[in-house]
Amino acid sequence: MIPCFNESAGIVNLIRAVRQLLPMVLVVDDGSTDATATLAEKAGAVVVKHEFNFGKGSALKTGFSRALKQGCEWAVTLDGDGQHAPEDLPALLRCAEKTGALLVIGNRMNETWKIPWLRRRVNHWMSRKLSRHAGRPLPDTQSGFRLIHLRTWAALPLKTKHFEVESEMLMAFLAAEHPVAFVPVQVIGQSRGSRIRPVTDSLRWWKWWRGLTQPAAPAVKIESGGRNESRPEYNRAFSR
Repeated sequence: MIPCFNESAGIVNLIRAVRQLLPMVLVVDDGSTDATATLAEKAGAVVVKHEFNFGKGSALKTGFSRALKQGCEWAVTLDGDGQHAPEDLPALLRCAEKTGALLVIGNRMNETWKIPWLRRRVNHWMSRKLSRHAGRPLPDTQSGFRLIHLRTWAALPLKTKHFEVESEMLMAFLAAEHPVAFVPVQVIGQSRGSRIRPVTDSLRWWKWWRGLTQPAAPAVKIESGGRNESRPEYNRAFSR
């Protein structure tokens, strides 16, 4: 599932790459004013379009709800700007197979030099605060490259509508004591500037953070990689 806002420059190549690995690509066009939706449909994606730009959190909610209605059990999210490498998808699936995690997050921290300086600093700051609150290391809390169990997601009380959704989702999974794992992924340089507005989105995040009063789940071991043949549903989903 790819949430998009004015991503016509690269959306076709991204969809084609993902379709080589997974049977369906769902694009949520969050009020784009360019040809994102038209190009995504021509590239073979299922497209859901917002009339206005409501924010990433709203786009994810729309996409996950649509995927559930179509009978999907899991969704992988990638950002529409092409910063995530589709060839890393198998690593997320293998991690879930091995660990039983219901949320697997792509960890970009092995290639931090590829992330713009300001975004890297903000990510480190947010991840430190969330790690202290959770009582466990959370290396990349802002990554949008994720494998998510949809029915587990649907049962969580998620409310945010913008970029703070990544933090809210992670902490909600932990608070509900659902297993979470991180797996290393590549970072691809962006061809355009970030959609994140440092002041506005940081203030939104801070407002959400101040409302996070309940402690998260106790620390659990982070694992990554490997296969587990006792979890065949992942193998079926990936091989279709």
